[in-house]
Amino acid sequence: MKYSLLVGSVLAIMASGSAMANADLAKAKNCMACHAVDTKVVGPAYKDVAKKYASDKTAEAKLVQKVIKGGTGVWGAIPMPANAQVSEAEAKTLVKWVLSLK
Repeated sequence: MKYSLLVGSVLAIMASGSAMANADLAKAKNCMACHAVDTKVVGPAYKDVAKKYASDKTAEAKLVQKVIKGGTGVWGAIPMPANAQVSEAEAKTLVKWVLSLK
């Protein structure tokens, strides 16, 4: 019993550490200049993005490309600029984090 509680606690800490690391990556890549987790800034809140794409099996690939190349029209008239400073691996990490938000 104690062992399972310990294992569960360690897994929860690891998961929250990973989530914080991805938030830190979003800050480092200037994503948070236009987005926030819970509220619309210039672009949509990350939780709204997660809700919109929750049932879309192709969302991850689409959003990775949008992070890298930019886009317009999905959330209104303000375009999302291309992010040349974000590698494909970083974009995948960011998108997986955003899509995991509920």
